Amino acid sequence: MKMIERVILIAAFIFVSGLLIFAVPNNAKESAKLKLEEPVNYFPSKANFASEETPLQIDDVKERLDRELIVNINLHASTILAIKRANRVFPVIEPILKQNGVPDDFKYLAVIESGLVNAVSPVGARGVWQFMPETAKERGMEVNDIIDERYHLEKATQAACSYFLSAKAKFGSWTLAAASYNGGMGGVNKQMDIQRETNYYDLLLTEETSRYVFRILALKEIMKNPSKFGFDIKKEALYTLIPTREVEVDSTITDLTTFAKEQGINYKILKIHNPWLRDRKLENLTNKKYTIEIPLSGY
Repeated sequence: MKMIERVILIAAFIFVSGLLIFAVPNNAKESAKLKLEEPVNYFPSKANFASEETPLQIDDVKERLDRELIVNINLHASTILAIKRANRVFPVIEPILKQNGVPDDFKYLAVIESGLVNAVSPVGARGVWQFMPETAKERGMEVNDIIDERYHLEKATQAACSYFLSAKAKFGSWTLAAASYNGGMGGVNKQMDIQRETNYYDLLLTEETSRYVFRILALKEIMKNPSKFGFDIKKEALYTLIPTREVEVDSTITDLTTFAKEQGINYKILKIHNPWLRDRKLENLTNKKYTIEIPLSGY
């Protein structure tokens, strides 16, 4: 075959292939686009935080919730991880909220704060509840180079409950209490005085605080009804809470690696279950009692 004939054949092949690629029906393209963006009929007819109604009849309120729903529906990786982690973390958080008389919806505040992991923020907030060092100490947590109870889920949840109860007593509203966790009690109260408003949904706040409760509402909607929003995660794919036994110590542990080996585990597993231990030792000069979690055999 002559060279020019080969060139013509190749050119014809490329041209036909191009036509096939671009010949996908528009409705198929739109269908694929819809699946990537949002499920049909995703917006709720009503919503509430801690049984306090969200006024969806107000245009900007409806739009702000819509924004957070769309954002989190399409943040596939982080939303899937939050759903998986909740199966492990919520069973720890829920009873502590209940014991303190704090509404169950506040567990979704932890989701938007940290994604239910011991996150570290650029400004120094740490743990699932993202406490700053001084605030943690004010709420009864030990924070130093050896021990950092912001990483202790039970104690940090108890401290968060203390905050929520104080904020509820101040504002008379769980919604404002949640907003103040982001904007500060002083910051929210200042804007309430300036604007002469007493309802979160009627206040103009900073961008982050204005979005804060709506992010909670969105994650609540999605995590309570994941399949409705396209997140079909099988039960066996969820992360599970590992059963543990408790070991109480009231003296210094000079080497946590040796201690872990004596308990039948290794240093890595010890730190996974006790992230509040921040050093390779546990210095305890005051004989304070600490409880260390050790996973049961078969981990």
